[in-house]
Amino acid sequence: MTDDVAVDFGENGLVPAVAQDADTGEVLMLAYVSPEALERTRETGVAHYYSRSRDELWQKGKTSGHTQAIEEVRVDCDADTLLYLVDQEGGACHTGHRSCFYRTIDGENVGENVFDPDAVYDD
Repeated sequence: MTDDVAVDFGENGLVPAVAQDADTGEVLMLAYVSPEALERTRETGVAHYYSRSRDELWQKGKTSGHTQAIEEVRVDCDADTLLYLVDQEGGACHTGHRSCFYRTIDGENVGENVFDPDAVYDD
């Protein structure tokens, strides 16, 4: 039997979490996780994050339907970063791309566009 790793949420109460496709290894996105978001993720099997801009807990895909089913949660050696291995439904990025890392630093679009964000999000 193993014990849970104590995640170090630091002074601001958040840790970065990288979402990676469990099958392909593609890096999909980076977001932040609070203790509550991690607890919800573990309870539901669906990725939850903490929005720093909106100052609220959010479930990935609740609005878009582009959910992340958790295959495994890993923690790094310092216990201050998480890796979510996920089964991504649709796109991970709010811009409509499969991954948030869809362009090079030179501005070249190298990612796959998988949905129309204007059709998904009412802003």
